[in-house]
Amino acid sequence: MPDLDFAEHLDTDQAIAEYLTVIQEENDPALLAAALGDIARARGMSQSAKASGMTREALYKALRPNAQPRFDTVNRVCAALGVKLVAQAVAV
Repeated sequence: MPDLDFAEHLDTDQAIAEYLTVIQEENDPALLAAALGDIARARGMSQSAKASGMTREALYKALRPNAQPRFDTVNRVCAALGVKLVAQAVAV
């Protein structure tokens, strides 16, 4: 069975927001980096890299599976992709 490419399904802002919400609930930085990579591919990696102020190669490296990007990198990529991470209170 071929690997599922999430980028193919991230064709609306709503789909992207829902995808990121689910990914954030996993509390896994590497998974978040990979998800941002999926979104960047869906939006166009070259355009995403330019908007984030990174080279295309650096963006691929920062968002590869199992990457541990710095918070600054995540923020820059989110801004370039037109998304933001939102804090939400959790029940304890």
